Amino acid sequence: MAEAWRKLGRVFAADGSRPWLQSHASNPYGVWLDVDRLRVFFSARDADQRSHIGSVVLDMARDAEVSGLVEAPLLSPGEYGTFDDCGCSMGCALEVDGRLRLYYLGWNLRRPSPWLNAIGCAHEDPRTGAFTRVAPAPVLDRSAVDPYSLSYPSVLRDGARWRMWYGSNLGWGDGPYDMRYVIKHAWSDDGLRWHADGHVALPLAAGETALARPQVLAKEGGGFTMWYARRGTADAPDYRIGVATSGDGLEWARRDAEAGIDVSAQGWDSDMVCYPFVFRHGGREYMLYNGNGYGRSGFGMAVRERPATRG
Repeated sequence: MAEAWRKLGRVFAADGSRPWLQSHASNPYGVWLDVDRLRVFFSARDADQRSHIGSVVLDMARDAEVSGLVEAPLLSPGEYGTFDDCGCSMGCALEVDGRLRLYYLGWNLRRPSPWLNAIGCAHEDPRTGAFTRVAPAPVLDRSAVDPYSLSYPSVLRDGARWRMWYGSNLGWGDGPYDMRYVIKHAWSDDGLRWHADGHVALPLAAGETALARPQVLAKEGGGFTMWYARRGTADAPDYRIGVATSGDGLEWARRDAEAGIDVSAQGWDSDMVCYPFVFRHGGREYMLYNGNGYGRSGFGMAVRERPATRG
């Protein structure tokens, strides 16, 4: 794979300074506060390995200087018996009517399958910064077309319609963590009541076991680009980053060879690279991504050194 991205190093990692921040800084997703400051949401784990959502601020005018780590988590595991009582992990966020709407993955641990996930939603109070669930139930759950488990969502407003690309497990294998996650598509009129018909937007390639955590970007002039994590092939036994393009958001052409980023020879991202978030600043394109241990080693940043993928 040709290296189109130049790695700038690790930006942030859990330091144990908060009870909810004992390990991991997974699934980074940024929302601009102003022209230079990017608020990055991420998933962290407490001592019981339960996921919480927190945030930091990166000042892109100061070499991605980190500040503003929240003292308390923005969203923590839900009440006993709810869909997210074992944890909540960051999906994506966007501004709606002057406040942030956050889509996240709720966790239930169970037997004999290892977990059950569904997609939840929370709104920010712009006065206090607190996030409140829109309901104690998920906004997208298991159904006849998604019978096993769901995974991380990416949500866009496309004209009058809302669209979501999300992970869906096609079935568990023999081992406790054997799975077959693809990327599916759903739509909504309001971003809260979703319609899923089972359409597979991004299927597995031969030998793959999982496609995870898509980020879908609308391209100037029309069409879409999707960044995601992939694993299970000879070149990606552990997670690597892939990219695909689409004209309509339903049918996608995979261009993984053009992703332009791979594991390092040593260090915090030498085993895997995953969960990308791509953004622009100052005329350049950047990527936040996780390294070893699904974000246990924190998240880092890379900058693109040649033009974006065609399509």
